[in-house]
Amino acid sequence: MALDLDTDRIHRLLHDGARDKIYPGAVWAVGDSRGTRASGSTGILDPERPDEPMRSDTVFDVASLTKILAVWTTIGCLVEDGKLQLDVPLGDLWPEVSGHPLSQVTARHLLTHTAGVPLRANLKNLYGTDPQDVRDGVLREALHRPPGEAVEYTDRAALILGYLAEYLSGQRLDALAAERVWRPLGMAQTCFGPLSPSVAARCAPTELNDGTGTHLKGTAHDFSARLLDGVCGIAGAFSVLDDLATFLRYLLDPNQPNASPGFSADWIKESLQIHTGELVPPRGLFWHPAPGTTPEADGVWVHYGFTGTGMWLSPRKDRWAALLTNKLYYSRDREPLTRVRNEFRSFAFA
Repeated sequence: MALDLDTDRIHRLLHDGARDKIYPGAVWAVGDSRGTRASGSTGILDPERPDEPMRSDTVFDVASLTKILAVWTTIGCLVEDGKLQLDVPLGDLWPEVSGHPLSQVTARHLLTHTAGVPLRANLKNLYGTDPQDVRDGVLREALHRPPGEAVEYTDRAALILGYLAEYLSGQRLDALAAERVWRPLGMAQTCFGPLSPSVAARCAPTELNDGTGTHLKGTAHDFSARLLDGVCGIAGAFSVLDDLATFLRYLLDPNQPNASPGFSADWIKESLQIHTGELVPPRGLFWHPAPGTTPEADGVWVHYGFTGTGMWLSPRKDRWAALLTNKLYYSRDREPLTRVRNEFRSFAFA
């Protein structure tokens, strides 16, 4: 193994997390620009079927990793196509928002969570259940504060950017991501849900659906994604460990043969820098410095998903890592998984 990696500590950490019911199970991998260097799985897929182990090919609802896999990537494609400039006010290029508060916001504001849009999605309560009414409402909503004033994470940033990508490309987000990113990279098992019954059968279940009395499996946990027929910038994508490994490896080596998505090294390099000046917390373009690290000393960037997923990237160390769990099966409490994630990152990037 080329990496100096203490896999025993990773195995112990993740095994103990399953034992302590932080999540039913987990899969993980660590690699570099040449590929996966270590990986493993622990625990079970579904506590209702205790004899079925979590497997490396388990399908996960990746939740907010959708923001990276589908939105950050396709926005990068549109920037490189010359169809989008990050600092042009949206009202100057997008008729749907002209004359509305969002017209003064830029794509860079949205990518850095400094746009000042409302902090909660709250789509059904505000706009109803019709997808066009939701879109109209989101794009016409008043700002929560002036753009550029503060860094405040909000799902709406990715929702708006997803709509923008659809407008500029003329394609729905799922088709755009598949055509420009997932298929060119060979990410054959990454897609938006709902999943077919055969694929859903090997999907890690998430939260209990009060309406059916069963755990969600193959249908997005995120309510906004379900409201919008499974496809939106916030969440809704499903993936497997191997696909994420392929994706993260490309981000470290965009010049490898047989990999030609519509975004390249320039977009990656631009995104993995601080774009928020003195504001805190610091942000790149959708990526942010991993907790317990600094961009100057460590250069480790991360994005998480609410269901219990995460992926880390460090061009400086030529290393990536992915951790997929279905912690939401048990609890919405963030703290136990936060500890596991931070320890996993420290081991993976030691």
